[in-house]
Amino acid sequence: MAQEQLAKPSAPTTKPSKTGNAGTDIAQRPTMPERRGSSLLDFFSSFFGSKNPLAHAADPRKHTVWLLDNTAYQPVLDTPNQDHTAQAWQAEFVACIFEKGGRKDVGKLVAAIADDIGIDGEYGSDDKETRERIEKRVQPFLDQVSPARTVKLEITIDRAKQMHHLGGSDRNGIISQIVNLGASGVTDGTVIHPRAHHFDGPMARMETRFAAPEGWMVISDIDDTIKRTMTLEPTGILRTTFAEEPVPITGMPDFYRHIQDKLNPTWFYLSASPYNLYPFLHQFLHENYCPGTLILRDYSWMDISGLIKSLTENTQEYKVDRMEKIQSWFPRRRVLCIGDSTQKDPEAYAEMYNRYPGWIHAIIIRKVTDVEHMEEKNKPERFEEAFKNVPDSVWTVFEDTQELYAFVDALGVDDRAL
Repeated sequence: MAQEQLAKPSAPTTKPSKTGNAGTDIAQRPTMPERRGSSLLDFFSSFFGSKNPLAHAADPRKHTVWLLDNTAYQPVLDTPNQDHTAQAWQAEFVACIFEKGGRKDVGKLVAAIADDIGIDGEYGSDDKETRERIEKRVQPFLDQVSPARTVKLEITIDRAKQMHHLGGSDRNGIISQIVNLGASGVTDGTVIHPRAHHFDGPMARMETRFAAPEGWMVISDIDDTIKRTMTLEPTGILRTTFAEEPVPITGMPDFYRHIQDKLNPTWFYLSASPYNLYPFLHQFLHENYCPGTLILRDYSWMDISGLIKSLTENTQEYKVDRMEKIQSWFPRRRVLCIGDSTQKDPEAYAEMYNRYPGWIHAIIIRKVTDVEHMEEKNKPERFEEAFKNVPDSVWTVFEDTQELYAFVDALGVDDRAL
């Protein structure tokens, strides 16, 4: 996960539209507590990043550590008069550090979300279960982040153990650091399980997948592309994010398995959601889609409206920034981009196509018809304008996944011809 260049969201100066059965304004709901660590010195020293001389080790008794799955790559020398030699493996490792024993009183926020989405009485006997689900998903937004902390990363490759020092964490409690793994003999597709030294729990253990410089790669959006999110409606975002079990878009799990069978790509899932949703989204992907690296915004939000903003504002700039980083890791992979029409996926993918001719080989956009007020976004003129510099053979817009199988099969044919 790259370091977010935008400032941490704050409460908006203008009110969002009223939502929910109760007709309440989400901007006036209770705000999140300040989520910095316990020390102002830690917070200010965190601006030094990985060079922070005052950073100190996270303590398993006081802190919780999340390690996010990643993809290892081999930097490629593409300079003139040199062969395209793959180097030793590297990977960007991301750790999120929280303080234990944070705020336990989540009742007011749970009640606010429940009120905003109007669940009272709607779920009947399951109402208690729904509120417990909301509480579980909102808790990572309330746990205090811990800046200026370091973590030891324990990695075993070919039975040889490596120890790497990560940190210190930034003001959002995040470490994002490139680690040289060496091990040039590891084969494409190998999976290892690094862990945070001295920390227990499933989130302190991760998967690193090794992907060779060449082959196919999929960059996929999540919200309203493969998971029903309703990103044009604030109430829909809150309902599908906190209250409901996640629902895959019809036909997409089978279609993604078809892509896996035909192209054998490495997978990146790129979402504008804040990193606090990582456990929720990671589980959803694990249960429904092909394993890969999940990239999220690396700041949190301070009130309910902040979540809405993270999913709807500056999404093109954010996604282009992250795809730039992926391109620097895998400049020779052939890329299939998959997104939807709710936000700026067509424009973001077209921008990257124009920046790096020959890198993106195919673009698939889901025309979202199950969300209100999509008429303008779904007009043919919108897609024609976005893709005006992209050949017609490269991009396609669909409503039913059955339209896509032949498109991907053709990519596989082109692949075998290379």
